Amino acid sequence: MNIIGKKVGIVGGGQLGKMMISEAKRLGLFVAVLDPDPNCACASICDVLVTASFADDAAYFELASLVDVITYEFEHVNAAVLKQVDKPVYPSIASLKIIQNKFLQKQALQAAGIPVPRFAKVQTIQDIAAFGCPMMLKTTTDGYDGYGNALIREAADIEAAYQKLGAGAKELMAEAFVPFEMEVSMITCRGIDGACVKYPVGENHHTNSILDTTIVPARIAQTTATHANEIAEQVMQLFEGVGTFGIEMFITADGQISVNEVAPRPHNSGHYTIEGCFANQFENHVRAIVGLPLGAAKLIAPTVMVNLLGESDGTAQLLGVEEAYAIDPNLQVHFYGKPQSRHGRKMGHFTVTSDSVDSAIKNAQQAKKLVRVVGK
Repeated sequence: MNIIGKKVGIVGGGQLGKMMISEAKRLGLFVAVLDPDPNCACASICDVLVTASFADDAAYFELASLVDVITYEFEHVNAAVLKQVDKPVYPSIASLKIIQNKFLQKQALQAAGIPVPRFAKVQTIQDIAAFGCPMMLKTTTDGYDGYGNALIREAADIEAAYQKLGAGAKELMAEAFVPFEMEVSMITCRGIDGACVKYPVGENHHTNSILDTTIVPARIAQTTATHANEIAEQVMQLFEGVGTFGIEMFITADGQISVNEVAPRPHNSGHYTIEGCFANQFENHVRAIVGLPLGAAKLIAPTVMVNLLGESDGTAQLLGVEEAYAIDPNLQVHFYGKPQSRHGRKMGHFTVTSDSVDSAIKNAQQAKKLVRVVGK
């Protein structure tokens, strides 16, 4: 088929969308984006920007009128309206509606025999107390990067957590705290034809519930990695995924695995694939949604990815790149183009590839002291 000029629509104009566009443009595709911010990360490279609220139903139809296929770069979109547009949407709306709600997502995973932590829907402080500590209290929708989550270690923490999450104004669920040894993720992509590729297991480290570092390959036993791959395959079959999914998992000291959350889109922990793998997660996402065969997901070299978060508020400044490049020629910095830095905002990332995991970690730790995003 001739794909030059094929038209792709993306709901969301953030960094994930921008990296999708970079791969789409390499194939000569037209890309339209829906986002309320005229200065969003995608604005500088998309063909058309539909500037409108995600709550504006008409905007989804306007986007659909411009393109042949629609995808999304975050899951908190209007699934009901997307279901009504006359263009294919990938990943599917049926799967999106389940994944958007963490309680429904866990129910679906559990029903399919996929291991998950114990969970239950809760409404009142009494419900939460009856569930038992320690636990994670979560809003069932709209949570990300620690927003909508609260750790309850003991009964004395319940009231504060309940108030933090809106005192029952939103639907809540409780989930048993998993005493994990490691958090990992599987980046997996599935084509329209059902063909599936799985990237190596990534070892994730978080700070304040935001991903800080991903190390690949994860420092786990091969049997554990094989099990993680099997679970990822089950998840993709369950949701009949088309495109790239990020599947977060917990691994306990005895090697048991449970699924934490599923994201129906490219994932922050998969950014390492840009330098670390032959066909990165964004390229394979684009290939999948336009019906192309998928590229190889094999790791080229051990890779470490480090997020660059805004350290202060103001006009964004990217510092330390010259010094970091001087100490490691295998370091690659990605700045997302967001004009305003905010404390804790994802502003970019960098990767380091090396001939061993240990040397990649060492060089990444050095670079982390140099490369910074601050506001002026």
